[in-house]
Amino acid sequence: MTSPLSHSKVGKAVNGICEKRMYMTEKIKGLMKKYEEMISYLVVGVLTTLVSWVAMYLASWLLFGNPLHPTPFENAVMSSVNWVAGVTFAYFTNRRFVFKSHEPMLREIPKFVLSRVSTFILDLAVRQLFGMLGINTYITTFVSAVLVFIGNYVLSKLLVFRKGNKVNTV
Repeated sequence: MTSPLSHSKVGKAVNGICEKRMYMTEKIKGLMKKYEEMISYLVVGVLTTLVSWVAMYLASWLLFGNPLHPTPFENAVMSSVNWVAGVTFAYFTNRRFVFKSHEPMLREIPKFVLSRVSTFILDLAVRQLFGMLGINTYITTFVSAVLVFIGNYVLSKLLVFRKGNKVNTV
């Protein structure tokens, strides 16, 4: 036989667990809201990377037989295909899902393309340098993607998807 005292202890323990669970749920929701833009950018960035890599390796396979050590010309073509596919996909997904912009596209697109041209030059430089060092295309692609990913976020945040004179806040 259990005493009323033990039921109240169990009830308090269950209530304590429920309160902690509700607190943690609210904390997680708060963090998700606070970092929504960064999380969305990460998801869109991964998808953009996949789209651009598929386009790049498909072009490499169709045009050059997918060499492990592409020539400088092949690297330039691969980077160009990568860039066009990535920029096209990235503009529309970043505009809608990350920065939730309602600005006129004609105002944003030139800034977006210009910012992506600068990271395209970074990609070309990394590919050429790593190619000269004999580093294979898969490692080169990964290192370049990380650098370009960071550069694209910073430029999109500071130059492209601004609301008035104020930068979108995280």
